[in-house]
Amino acid sequence: MNIYITGLNYSINDADLNDLFAEYGEITSARVIMDRETGRSRGFGFVEMVNDADGEKAIEALNGAELESKVISVSVARPREDKPSRGGFRNNRGGGYGNSRRY
Repeated sequence: MNIYITGLNYSINDADLNDLFAEYGEITSARVIMDRETGRSRGFGFVEMVNDADGEKAIEALNGAELESKVISVSVARPREDKPSRGGFRNNRGGGYGNSRRY
């Protein structure tokens, strides 16, 4: 089961997430999502647990809990939806240069 955690304090790291969820069952991975440019936490992460029943227990116990002075939200992670591409030049709203001219 893949679990989504949001509202994380920026000081929380992967090991902290792993330790928090480990008391509920076996963890496959625990990851805090970091900003590519700043290297700082984005305030959310994912934990993957081997057993769905253990994951459900963790969600029930930890959703709304306080962690490092912040209330976290814990839920089943939903598959990432593909956003429509912005294909085309400037969203297909006409050319870029001299766009104010009408031909």
